[in-house]
Amino acid sequence: MRRAFKFAAVVSLIGSAWLAGFIAWNWAPDRSVAELAARWAQPPSKFIALQNMQVHLRDEGPRDDPLPIVLLHGTSASLHTWDDWVAALKASRRVIRMDLPGFGLTGPFPDNDYRLPRYSRFVQELMDQLGVARFILVGNSFGGQIALQVTLDQPARISQLILVDSAGYPLAPTSVPIAFQLARLPFINRIANIALPRHIVENSVRNVYGDPGRVTPELIDRYYELTLREGNRAALTARLEQVNVEEMAARIPQIKVPTLILWGGRDRLIPPDAAQRFARDIAGSELVMFDDLGHVPHEEAPDRTLTAMRKFLKTSLAGGAG
Repeated sequence: MRRAFKFAAVVSLIGSAWLAGFIAWNWAPDRSVAELAARWAQPPSKFIALQNMQVHLRDEGPRDDPLPIVLLHGTSASLHTWDDWVAALKASRRVIRMDLPGFGLTGPFPDNDYRLPRYSRFVQELMDQLGVARFILVGNSFGGQIALQVTLDQPARISQLILVDSAGYPLAPTSVPIAFQLARLPFINRIANIALPRHIVENSVRNVYGDPGRVTPELIDRYYELTLREGNRAALTARLEQVNVEEMAARIPQIKVPTLILWGGRDRLIPPDAAQRFARDIAGSELVMFDDLGHVPHEEAPDRTLTAMRKFLKTSLAGGAG
């Protein structure tokens, strides 16, 4: 018994020493908005007050556009995921994107409520503040799930809906980024709030690309540094605990606005079966599959995905949908 006790004590000591060393080696405390903004909030970024937050926003293009395009990013991403789309669109279209609460430079919801109706109210109140009555709504991944909620809550405000590898149904992933796995593990997610190896973020980003070779060091910098924004890591854990996917799935057939579904055929987080289900459940929707792309096709191949989006908008507007 004494020998077993000594062995357990040695193992515990070694484990504690390893954990202390891991934390020391991968020490990554929260970073302030002021520290991060110098790199990630260059013009035309601005911050506007809404719901007791300072929302990081970019609003570009002609203000007389009757149907602005509103872009919603996915989990652990930021408004920067749409950079290439906006660069191509802003000459002729008003394009609005923001860091959703819990992510990027906007940071956490003050009330720690990350349910879909809360996000829907946020998007609608932001559009109210910007004077946008009706708009084209685009969402990737979790941003697509929010877009679905907004459309269900206020269908008259949405001219067209574009879902890009959208969440909405219970997940059946073939591979989950390690960063998401860690965020769901009690105790481990608390350690991740102070110690985050950069290679974990790198592996997670590579995991969602159809071709990991397209992932650049600057892209890893962006995902990693914005994850460190004060409060974002705890917010991710809270969000993953709160979203009710089953309730959303039951309501998707209620979507009646013209809808385009863009999907990466190599998406392992939300595989293409979900795209087919969206196409079945949303009457009259159009599905475009990109066989070689992953979970963020707009980021991986902006030109090709934009071509499909523009064709859809032209056709649906010509048909009187807008």
